[in-house]
Amino acid sequence: MPMSSSFHHLFEVLPEGRRAQAERRYAEHAPALHGCLHALYGRTPGFELWYGRLLSTVAELLAARSPALAALDAERAAQPAWFLGQQMLGYCAYVDRLGGDLRGVARGIPHLQELGVRYLHLLPFLKMRKGENDGGFAVASFEEVEPRFGNNADLEALTESLRAAGISLCSDFILNHVADDHPWALGARAGDQRLRGYFHLFPDRVLPDRYEKTLGQVFPQAAPGNFTEVPAAGGWAWTTFYPYQWDLNWSNPEVFAEMASTLLRLANRGIEVFRLDSTAFLWKREGTNCMNQPEAHLILQALRALASIAAPGVLLKAEAIVPMRELPAYFGQAAQPECHIAYHSSLMAAAWGSLAEQDAALVRKVVEGTPPLPPHASWLSYVRCHDDIGWNVLRAEASETGDPQARLAAISRFFAGDGGSYARGEAFQSSDPRAAHGSNGMAASLVGLEGAADDESEGLALRRLMLLHGLALSFGALPVLFMGDELGQVNDYSFRQRPDRAMDSRWLQRPAFDEERLAQRHEANTQAGRVYAALRSLVAARQRLPALAAGEPRSLLSSAPSVLALQRGPAFLALYNFSGKPQQFALQGQWTDAIERGTLSGEITLAPWAMYWLERDH
Repeated sequence: MPMSSSFHHLFEVLPEGRRAQAERRYAEHAPALHGCLHALYGRTPGFELWYGRLLSTVAELLAARSPALAALDAERAAQPAWFLGQQMLGYCAYVDRLGGDLRGVARGIPHLQELGVRYLHLLPFLKMRKGENDGGFAVASFEEVEPRFGNNADLEALTESLRAAGISLCSDFILNHVADDHPWALGARAGDQRLRGYFHLFPDRVLPDRYEKTLGQVFPQAAPGNFTEVPAAGGWAWTTFYPYQWDLNWSNPEVFAEMASTLLRLANRGIEVFRLDSTAFLWKREGTNCMNQPEAHLILQALRALASIAAPGVLLKAEAIVPMRELPAYFGQAAQPECHIAYHSSLMAAAWGSLAEQDAALVRKVVEGTPPLPPHASWLSYVRCHDDIGWNVLRAEASETGDPQARLAAISRFFAGDGGSYARGEAFQSSDPRAAHGSNGMAASLVGLEGAADDESEGLALRRLMLLHGLALSFGALPVLFMGDELGQVNDYSFRQRPDRAMDSRWLQRPAFDEERLAQRHEANTQAGRVYAALRSLVAARQRLPALAAGEPRSLLSSAPSVLALQRGPAFLALYNFSGKPQQFALQGQWTDAIERGTLSGEITLAPWAMYWLERDH
């Protein structure tokens, strides 16, 4: 590895006061960086020259990092567990739905502070494809903000305001694809051979048909197949998601260099966390489903090494919606760490599934199968997000009682409102009632709050809502709230009137933030006030309970089939009744209710869909 020849040259562009620190970081992370990139691209002619150019670009971006961000880097490098404590709470929202634009989001910071938020994930806000754009996930430019939301100066002002409030901004960074009107795609369509190499383009259907034999489909109804004919490009483009999203060719080292430098430029604008979208799909290999390939992990490990050198205050978060057995790989290994955070989609889906079945078996199986976290890493827990609840991540867990497809399809039908269910949701991307793909809807609608006809129905729905949030807050993760859930917002059905959205029921869970409900949040005689008070009580309790930090030990106690008894360390116990019937649980010793502060001992009764957070008395 040519470290000695490039080492000193690499940091000549840095201010003298930061040079020694950068050299130490390079010495620590360069072996992993070079090793990953050599494994990916070492057979490419001129690899070492390419590697040197990449390092020069990284050094220039490091030199351009502001003093405030450089100070944040030093602080977080010295405290790598800064995001693992029980005080961490995330919030996820669309810019336009939350505040209209970036300046409007900034005006909403006091609400986030009142909630206890330390991490704000704003869904795609970079320049989007014109027309259909998959909610912004079809990026037309990584270099500028979507004009409707403001400009780059507004983004930098927002990141400064958030940092001053103790909140880190998380941005989506879409790795797998760009929009078909991105400059790279436009150049490829126009015949630029260098840019054509940025994509998977085929002159005919011979290779696409061979690949299709083993590929799945992300949107089988709205966008069947994985390839799109593009006559202007002279053939077929690989389009895993929608026809207007062209998959990038990560086997081309120039794609890695472009995307890596793009990430670091965005980090220099003040983004502190990157949600690495569609990470499982990055590497293509004939005869496989082209998901979770070893090279995809090498790409992420190389990005982590670069961030550790040039922006160590930044976190990488894997959006890998894959079965539990495949998820731990996204943390990497000790010598080659990967992502700091990974979505625990299996926990989320299993909690909803257990609610539908009124049995804790699914969620218990997922908790049992969740391995301990590596150092300085965290799961991300959540109840709802902008996407569907994907049931197929639970195939392994659901197979223990027979046909997993039938079991998960029954759960999907439940949340679509079948059979007298309290839920008001819709199935996603499945026309077959015997199949399970996904379910959509706001959390409040799925637990029955939308259809509650009286105080009793509303009370039971509120219990179900807090049961799910209680699990996400106590599991041992970085919990993230979805915009509007703190106010009990329900489905938005207006998407059906828009041709560009009517086929995508995920817009059910993307309503505009309800300012009227926000104004009612402290009023106990309103539904919004009751939801807000209940959730704030859970968040406040979590903030003072060190046992609920991400890395603290977790175990399960024996309980009734519908009860999940989750112990965190020796002195904290969470009880969750997933059924509509009262359940008993025998406590050993004396405990204090962490929410109500009453004392409990012996056999206790959990009301339907009730939960307890208990602290052991000493």
